Amino acid sequence: MNKKFVAGAGAALFALALTAKDPVIMTVNGVDVPKSEFEYLYGKNSQQQLTQQPLDEYVEMFKLYKMKVEDAKAEGIDTLSSFRKEMEQYRRDLAAPYLADSVYLDKLLKETHDRASQEVDVSHIMLFKTQDPSQNAAKRQRMDSIRTALLRGADFAELAAKVSEDRGSNQRGGHMGYITAQQYPYSFEITAYATPEGEISEMVESPVGYHIIKTGKRRAARGKIQAAHILKMAQGNDAEVNAKAKHQIDSIYDIVKNNPAEFSNLASLYSDDRGSARQGGMLPWFGPGEMVAEFDSVAFSMSDNTISEPFRTSFGWHIINRLASRPIPSAEEMKPGFLARVTNPQDERYALVRDNQTQRLASRHNAKLNSKVIEGLRGKIQANGLDSLFYVDYVRGAAGNATLFSIDGKPTLVSELAKEMRNTLQSNPEAAEKIFDSNLDAFYNSRLVEAEINRLEKEEPDYRNLLHEYIDGSLLYEVSVKKIWDKAAKDAEGLKNYFESNRENYKWSVPHAKGYLVQASNDSIADAIKELASVTGRDSLVNTIRKQFGGKASIEKVLVEKGTNAMIDNLLFDGPETKPAKKAFTTFFMIDPRVITAPEEYSDVRGLVTSDYQNEFQSRWEDELRKKYPVKVNKKVLKSVKK
Repeated sequence: MNKKFVAGAGAALFALALTAKDPVIMTVNGVDVPKSEFEYLYGKNSQQQLTQQPLDEYVEMFKLYKMKVEDAKAEGIDTLSSFRKEMEQYRRDLAAPYLADSVYLDKLLKETHDRASQEVDVSHIMLFKTQDPSQNAAKRQRMDSIRTALLRGADFAELAAKVSEDRGSNQRGGHMGYITAQQYPYSFEITAYATPEGEISEMVESPVGYHIIKTGKRRAARGKIQAAHILKMAQGNDAEVNAKAKHQIDSIYDIVKNNPAEFSNLASLYSDDRGSARQGGMLPWFGPGEMVAEFDSVAFSMSDNTISEPFRTSFGWHIINRLASRPIPSAEEMKPGFLARVTNPQDERYALVRDNQTQRLASRHNAKLNSKVIEGLRGKIQANGLDSLFYVDYVRGAAGNATLFSIDGKPTLVSELAKEMRNTLQSNPEAAEKIFDSNLDAFYNSRLVEAEINRLEKEEPDYRNLLHEYIDGSLLYEVSVKKIWDKAAKDAEGLKNYFESNRENYKWSVPHAKGYLVQASNDSIADAIKELASVTGRDSLVNTIRKQFGGKASIEKVLVEKGTNAMIDNLLFDGPETKPAKKAFTTFFMIDPRVITAPEEYSDVRGLVTSDYQNEFQSRWEDELRKKYPVKVNKKVLKSVKK
């Protein structure tokens, strides 16, 4: 919890911005509690009770609750970095639904679903991006030349085979087959769907490379398929290897054709795709374009619960067992996966969603970018890139004092962005400018989001109440662990003394058996354990027997009520004959068996004693709190609380 809760607020995170419409109902240790917060928690408490708790009783409980929160702050729990980090994360998670633009997201979802209803036949020429900006510039220039050649009549397939770096498609003249939505990068997808049949696209840049796309026919989407396959590898053009693989797949097919139930077993034994062979040849659900074209063509031409004849792909010879199919999901069914994609920074639509959010929040918070200053920054970057001198000027120099943007009338300086970027160096001006723009967009958005979360806490009661309930509840938990639960549970001497002083409170109505219950694989092992027990101290007895006899015996220290364990009932309470609970053993007995009618020591009733001891700590602590933290209740406001 190390980020800022509320800019400039510090400890005031836990105080509410009060207005005349939200009067103070009580003050605890100088901290005002607004009526809205009290009513919210009182209402929530009432909903959780079978009968509503009287208001005066709840007031006393609420006072103690707030006193404990104040004590947690006095202990410094709210200043711990781990606590602050957790609260900041919750604060942002809670704000997420308020920050999202459901209308815009639904628009993107509808567009994606509309594309998903169609498949488009695609070919492309691709050059991969590199880490070197100058090489990338050369590749873009080369793609421009390739596109010019295509527009002048050059054969697309021939050029793809010659220059495309996508080895999955270049040997097929760049042909990728039919694709559908959400299979490829967003920029590639929208270009493929926007390019008319038979035409050549503009060069499109995706996160992985540069593409020129040629589209073919379109058809209705075919959904997804579940299938298993058997593969005999035969890559390359070696005729002997191909003939051998063909003979093997034909032999397997002869068996499968006569006994389809053997498909899974044969795949496990003979398929060269060892990843799927371990699952009986089973492949993940796949859609069009996710498999090589030949495999795709055969799989989608089949009916469910049918097996294909052997066929060839670039990998070798296959047999497909098509098991099931499903249509494209509805927009509502698609929504969870879609939202997971567009909120992932690796997805290109993430920037679209963020930019939309930036525009909305900038309007709400009267935010303005200083275009003159930004153009000056870009000019310097275009001349020199992002070098150490840039950061000298803008982190420590006077130039950093210029206003980069303002939000709600409050300026953010250039130096604040420069400090966040100061470890980023890039000598190539073009690449440096892209880095700067990306950082500026993200920085501007993050400050707008922070401003909006601050507004939510001040102006949205539902958000504010949930946030403060979580923060106060977390403080209460941490201080209770420190002052009661751990303190009592770890005080062995105190627990012992508490038990001795309150023995009369811990009685049994049914006798208990105490000792060590042993199960052994045979009588010889049992005799050996008894002999070992006669010379072994009880502190090490369990570990010694487990180590020496391993899986041949089982031993556990027990304190068992009569009637709850058949073996112990047989040994000590005249119960009927029974067998060892564990099947690997044939005999059982007890070491140091005793029947007791009342607890001998606090460990015999540890749970009860610990709980009672903690309650005593709780009572003492609450008495201290009442003396330590003053509380003033506004009785007039209290009378107006909704019951």
